[in-house]
Amino acid sequence: MKTGAQLTLTVVAAAVALYGGYWYGSQGGDHGGHAAITAVPGSEAGAGERRVLYYRNPMGLPDISPVPKKDSMGMDYIPVYEGEETSDVGAVTVSPARLQTLGVRTAPVERHALEEPIRLVGRVAVNERTLIDVAPRFEGWIERLHVNATGDPVRRGQPLFSVYSPELLSASEELKIAERLGRDTAGADPLAAAAAARLAEATRSRVTNWQMALPPGAQPAGGRFTFTSPANGVVLEMRAVAGMRFMPGEALYRIADLSKVWVLADVYERDLARIAPGQPATVTLDAFPGRSFAARVAYIYPTLEAATRTAPIRLELDNPDGLLRPGLFAHAEVDAGRAKPVLTVPRSALIDSGERQVVLLAEGEGRFRPQPVKVGQRGADRIEITEGVNDGDRVVVSANFLIDSESNLRAALAAFTASADDPEDTPPVYASTGTLEAIEADGQSITVTHPEIPELQWPAMTMDFDLASPDVVQGFAPGSAIRFEFEQRGPGEFAVTRIEAGGNAEGADAHRGH
Repeated sequence: MKTGAQLTLTVVAAAVALYGGYWYGSQGGDHGGHAAITAVPGSEAGAGERRVLYYRNPMGLPDISPVPKKDSMGMDYIPVYEGEETSDVGAVTVSPARLQTLGVRTAPVERHALEEPIRLVGRVAVNERTLIDVAPRFEGWIERLHVNATGDPVRRGQPLFSVYSPELLSASEELKIAERLGRDTAGADPLAAAAAARLAEATRSRVTNWQMALPPGAQPAGGRFTFTSPANGVVLEMRAVAGMRFMPGEALYRIADLSKVWVLADVYERDLARIAPGQPATVTLDAFPGRSFAARVAYIYPTLEAATRTAPIRLELDNPDGLLRPGLFAHAEVDAGRAKPVLTVPRSALIDSGERQVVLLAEGEGRFRPQPVKVGQRGADRIEITEGVNDGDRVVVSANFLIDSESNLRAALAAFTASADDPEDTPPVYASTGTLEAIEADGQSITVTHPEIPELQWPAMTMDFDLASPDVVQGFAPGSAIRFEFEQRGPGEFAVTRIEAGGNAEGADAHRGH
């Protein structure tokens, strides 16, 4: 029978091992349970040879590898051959009665074409190709506004404002004089008539460059001129005020044609390969429920937003009724075309923690095994699996979270070196010889160089051991040849329980010298 202290130590060791094992089982990285059932490349056994299933940590830590490797101390991982494994790490067997109680259902891994349209959100924007700023190229004063409100529709040639400009008035007078000279000298002096014609043409060119028109013989009333709209559209911005003075190049109106608008939407990085210019799209707006508008992908912008991992695209659509106002929130669905069939599982089959993606494989007779997978595209009902399962495998699609939780616990229990269910079990005790290298100041651990320990498949090395009690090392000093006993109290935790003087430290000295 154990003493109270021994029982307490056993319980503490079990708790530490359970915590470490549960952490291991929940990570699903390179240390996940799947390695136990993964064949090692090049380990296919010949006739009469055993096949290596995986390699386990030499210190008993819950860490296995599908390929040979070394731990942090330089020790080789120990091969586990077919037939030697105690159980598949994390595998769960559920009785038929419990399967029915839990409502466990499975579905096959099948090939499907994920034809889910690409759904986007964006906003209606002005067609930038139709934007026009009305900015006179001469100096003047606004006498009268003919269009005096933002949002007013305008037509090409419609008067916008009347101006008084000394420059235009001077050009008008020059044109008038040149035309009179041309008429007066037409028959008497051909050279003078030609010069007058050239002067008139130069004046007209100068006025045309100012985006004004002075027909032959035209004389503006009182030196006032009317500036007209250069295009059809809607006034988006207006800075013109009656009586104000403007300088050359100052924008007084901004006009845009809204008969065709854009929708600027963001596409996630994973969907960029499915987007191409010319693809049809459907746009809906919260402002007009029940209505949809046909569009097409016009352009994919060459930049990616690093913070959101999205790239903007541009959809173009007609707006003959003017319902699509710039700034409206829009939803879009892009028809990416018929996709090729890929290996998929139902959405409910995937257990995704963000860092760990697994499915539960149904192996028959109530046995389930967690299988790490790599995920591809996601459809409405199914998810592409690029690695981890094969066509025809069956996966759990309901109650899989319950089974996965039990699988994690099973993986934790697999890390025990002694059964946690029997409190009478004692940790295994090992004995060896060696050289005491160092004693920590707190008296909680020591460093020992020891020869090979076949029971644990340890080579000769120098390593640290915990002390079951500081009294164990009383009377010993660094450099002493010792015989010692130690026990494993958890994964990677070994505590020295007894030390006595003497012993054969030749193997240890050889390791130190080497």
